[in-house]
Amino acid sequence: MPDLVAPHPRYRRSFLAAVAEYPPAEAREAGLVLFDATNHHPGERFSAIELADRDVFAAYCRRLNELDDPAAVPPLMVPSTILWWLEGDEYLGRISIRHQLTPFLLEQGGHIGYGVRPSARRRGHATAMLAAVLPHAAALGIDPVLVTCDDTNIASRKVIEAAGGELEDQRGVKLRYWVPTT
Repeated sequence: MPDLVAPHPRYRRSFLAAVAEYPPAEAREAGLVLFDATNHHPGERFSAIELADRDVFAAYCRRLNELDDPAAVPPLMVPSTILWWLEGDEYLGRISIRHQLTPFLLEQGGHIGYGVRPSARRRGHATAMLAAVLPHAAALGIDPVLVTCDDTNIASRKVIEAAGGELEDQRGVKLRYWVPTT
C-alpha cells in the first residue's frame, strides 16, 4: 500500500526514473522546479543530470523538507509541505500543501498541488494521495483546502470530487474546489 513520506535520498534512483518519464516541458510537474524566477528571487530549478549526483540529490531533498519553514522560502512565496507518494521504495508521485494563499494561489494554484508519474497514472494514486494528505492539511490548521484544476482536466476533476470537493466557481480556465480536511 503506498504512503506519503518526506523526500529522502534513499529514493533517488526511483525518483530519477520517474523524472525520465516526463517530457522536458513538464519539469514543474516532475518536481524539478521549486520556484520560478521573479523580480525578488532568481528561481530554483534542478535538472535530472544535476540530481544524478548523490550529494546534489541529498541537498535537493533537504531543500524540499525545509520549505515548510517561512524563513526558508523566497520573498512573496509561501511555506509548503512537500510529500512523496511511495510504494516501498518506488516513487509514484508528489503532493504539496501550500500553507497560505497568495492572491495568485487563491485564483489559480490553491493549497494543494499534486502529480503522478506517467507510468503510474490511471491506477487511483492521485485520488488516494489527495485523501491521504487531507489530515496533514488539517494538522496545519487548513480547513477547507482550495484545490484547482484546468476545466479540461477531467481526471483531476474526478480526483477532487472524490475527495469531497465542492465546486465554487471557474476563473478563466481554472475550476476552484473547496475540499474539507476534517
